[in-house]
Amino acid sequence: MTKKNTVYLTQEGLDELKKELDHLINVRRPENILAIKEARALGDLSENAEYDAARNEQAQIEGRISQLEKMLENVSIIQDVKTDKVGIGNTVSIKYVDDNEEDQYKIVGSQEADPFESKISNESPIAQALFDHKVGDIVTVESPNGNYEVEIIEIK
Repeated sequence: MTKKNTVYLTQEGLDELKKELDHLINVRRPENILAIKEARALGDLSENAEYDAARNEQAQIEGRISQLEKMLENVSIIQDVKTDKVGIGNTVSIKYVDDNEEDQYKIVGSQEADPFESKISNESPIAQALFDHKVGDIVTVESPNGNYEVEIIEIK
């Protein structure tokens, strides 16, 4: 279903990553370079806490830039979402068979997952169990706390 290095994003998620990358390259990196120069000007680098902090921040900034660039090289935009079977980009309403509780989740790529907004990763156990199933199907979700069954009520 999913390629290993592919990063699945909505257009909104892609825009957010590009915005973050632009901010890191055009704002944070120049600020950090200036901080390193200023710390270097303070003298002895062996006992210069400001210099060490600026270098550590530089490593974090460059690491995140590299990570974002790799993600953007392997991005796949979630589009043309079909509603006949569950897949990435769908919003799925489910009912837990054990207690008749209902939930609704939007299945997104792992970079956009946010349980507080009911956005679950395509790599999560529940999403994996729901993939390629239709409305009315009852599927078993394998979780670390034990298996449970859910019924698919609606796919949007």
